[in-house]
Amino acid sequence: MNGPHYNELLALVGRGLMVRTDSRLVQPGEVFALMPSAADKAADFLADALARGAGWLVLDQNTPVPGDTAAGLVRVDDTASTLGTLAEAHFHTREQAMQVVGITGTNGKTTVAYLLEGLLSACGRTVGVLGTVAYRWPGTSIDASLTTPGCWRLHELFAQMSADGVDTVIMETSSHALHQKRVAGLEFDAAVLTNLTQDHLDYHGDFENYYQAKRLLFSSYPRPDKHMAANADDPYGQRLLKEFPDALGFTLQGAATCDKSMLCGKLVECSSRGLLLRMEWEGKCWSLNSGLVGQHNASNLLAAQAAALGLGMGPADMQPLAPFTGVPGRLERVENAHGLDVFVDYAHTPDALLNVQRALLNAGFKRLVTVFGCGGNRDRAKRPLMGQAVAELSDICVLTSDNPRHEDPLAIIDDVRPGLAKAKAVIEDADRYQAMLKAVAQLKKGDALLIAGKGHESYQQVGDVKHPFSDVAAAKRAIAEVLG
Repeated sequence: MNGPHYNELLALVGRGLMVRTDSRLVQPGEVFALMPSAADKAADFLADALARGAGWLVLDQNTPVPGDTAAGLVRVDDTASTLGTLAEAHFHTREQAMQVVGITGTNGKTTVAYLLEGLLSACGRTVGVLGTVAYRWPGTSIDASLTTPGCWRLHELFAQMSADGVDTVIMETSSHALHQKRVAGLEFDAAVLTNLTQDHLDYHGDFENYYQAKRLLFSSYPRPDKHMAANADDPYGQRLLKEFPDALGFTLQGAATCDKSMLCGKLVECSSRGLLLRMEWEGKCWSLNSGLVGQHNASNLLAAQAAALGLGMGPADMQPLAPFTGVPGRLERVENAHGLDVFVDYAHTPDALLNVQRALLNAGFKRLVTVFGCGGNRDRAKRPLMGQAVAELSDICVLTSDNPRHEDPLAIIDDVRPGLAKAKAVIEDADRYQAMLKAVAQLKKGDALLIAGKGHESYQQVGDVKHPFSDVAAAKRAIAEVLG
């Protein structure tokens, strides 16, 4: 239950009063809201906010206020949810006539978001996308610091998009953002689950907590007409479909074997030329030729169509998906003068690594050389599993650094190494560029080189510093250095 003065504060924020969650940004008279993640340093942050002239404090029911203060005090049960309410009031979010699609899952979020953006844009909509690569809409592109921005920033972006004429927002919605209630104050018109595989267990603890975080997109942002879609080929997608019987399942099992209420896809062709996918839904059939490679992209195409069906589109509207060529850093081909088949991909989980390797092998390459590493200060349990995934399908495994952050790169490599016990060949070099040089030197005619883990990123993070580093640019330089 929110305490006294809450309604007064809500009205002031609705008239323009700013709310800050970083005490260093507080200006005189503004509101400082202490988020749950800052509870361990509450006294320091509150003292800093008050020293900077905070006029209001928003706290949970138990956090003490240091000393005497003239600032207004509002006690609430949940500061994260309250921030969403305050942000909605400040930016008038619910008055904006925009449809909102949330896409969650371990893998595929970015590709599905781009596919859906292209499809909706081709049908005359003005689309904004918030995700891993960028926050962008017609006329604006902002580098993404987080897959899903912080709550106040998210509402601010919504206001900017609305002012610029956006009518549909597609948002990659991470498990962290859902658990931390960064999307509080928003309403979703559609929610999509792509899959659930091992990632972020350092944060969530176990798969059940991870699933429950993803599930919040379906359960905690209710509206009577919200469309829901989930991958019926994924065990957790199957579970979600049982828990939400009105959700639309999508599957690659084909119409002959899948539930007739689902969007049923059949992969007729999967080659280096791309995909031929046949769909059936509610008795209607259609086909789609796509230049995307790999079965995982067939599933991504189904996910985008499942979302589009819930937004009022029909089978006849799906053909604009055909010319889509891909997402930056998602199985992105590195063009070069030597005709080498080199690809950069964001795969940074065991399942994603398996999917992208299978996609290349199914395209007919003779051998596969894979450069990969694991990020520092992230789920350590997945490191040997990533090694196993690469060892299972690659002919040469090149183990290197990803974004080591605050860990020793050699210690990360030590964690990965047991997973490579059954690898055909292993090369190690903690320097990512040197690893690329060694990988390029191994290539023969008919081989493919996969550089995995960082995808579209333009940096490598060591400690708190993000050093300029693009896998695509580095790969081009390595090819030129090795082959001239």
